[in-house]
Amino acid sequence: MRYLLITKILVMNEPSSKPQNPNFSSGPTAKRPGWAFEHLSTKNLGRSHRAPGPKSSLKEVIDLSKRLLQMPEDYRLGIVPGSDTGAFEMAMWNVLGARGVDVLSWESFGAGWKTDIEKQLKINDVRYFEAPYGELPDLLEVDSLTRDVVFTWNGTTSGARVPNGDWIAEQRSGLTLCDATSATFAMALPWEKLDIVTWSWQKVMGGEGAHGMIALSPRAVQRLETYTPDWPLPKIFRLTKAGALIEDIFEGATINTPSMLAVEDQLDTLHWAEQIGGLEALISRSQKNLATIREWVSGSPWVDFLTAIPEQQSSTAICLKVIHPQFLALGIDEQRQFIKTMTTELEAQHVGYDVGAYRDAPPGLRLWGGATVEASDLQILTQWLDWSFERALGSQEV
Repeated sequence: MRYLLITKILVMNEPSSKPQNPNFSSGPTAKRPGWAFEHLSTKNLGRSHRAPGPKSSLKEVIDLSKRLLQMPEDYRLGIVPGSDTGAFEMAMWNVLGARGVDVLSWESFGAGWKTDIEKQLKINDVRYFEAPYGELPDLLEVDSLTRDVVFTWNGTTSGARVPNGDWIAEQRSGLTLCDATSATFAMALPWEKLDIVTWSWQKVMGGEGAHGMIALSPRAVQRLETYTPDWPLPKIFRLTKAGALIEDIFEGATINTPSMLAVEDQLDTLHWAEQIGGLEALISRSQKNLATIREWVSGSPWVDFLTAIPEQQSSTAICLKVIHPQFLALGIDEQRQFIKTMTTELEAQHVGYDVGAYRDAPPGLRLWGGATVEASDLQILTQWLDWSFERALGSQEV
């Protein structure tokens, strides 16, 4: 075994403080500040979700979400099974195939939608626009005027986000299908440019898994009611019946049985969001988190953003790369082991859980900066990141 010749370094002392909440996972994400089981109502537990009380709670999730997100009144919003994945699959299987499709892919989830369109739906007229992790494809090459467009607003696994909706045509004949699961409640979405938008409870709002949300513009509803795809639709995906939208889905009558405990948990966080100032406050908290990491990165000799262009940097899934020469000299497997050494140290100290990059992304770090995370906790985490990096570098062998 050979050893990498390194310059002797003085490993810094352990930081003197720890984050109050060490949860920096990108999903499920941290609970809201002050969250506790005692805040959750138990009035609907053990009851049918179709009974008036539980159904009204489901409808309240819909109404509160729509109001907080400042969604147009004529958009439909519903709760669907399967988290964001289920919601977006539902969208693709119901509306695609009516015209050509442009698919944007620059991280793992966009790549997954590409695979489904190519291998499962087998649509012939498809154009793919791809970019590596941390970058975006050329948005100006996308034909949003005449074709359907499939894309993620924010790359949860790459840290790259579309900066705005200026590239999307206003008077378009196609539909825009936007996976916005790590963008809703943290970034301003141009609803007039988006026809189908999906997300899940466990991302920006720190809810529990398995529940997805799907928003439909009037144009999307028209497509649903006038187009029948060539492939069969499983019951769990069906949004129409006899050529008409199933309106009950958008009034709290879910397709399958939801967790009423998760419903109450989501309501708790939605009410918190209203109390702190609504969407503007949520966006501001996330932007403050990004600013905290930017300040640290600007003075660090060993780390940088995976996404180089500032306006394309995510404020939720903040993805970082290691730029230290000794790290870059390692092979890919050794780099992954280096990062694992760091994250293992952080977890052992109970200061930062689940901060390694996504498994398909380049070796690095991923810090959640959504609205439920405190900037002060992120600032303390950066001190521990410096500490764990020096320890990993000092003990590195290849």
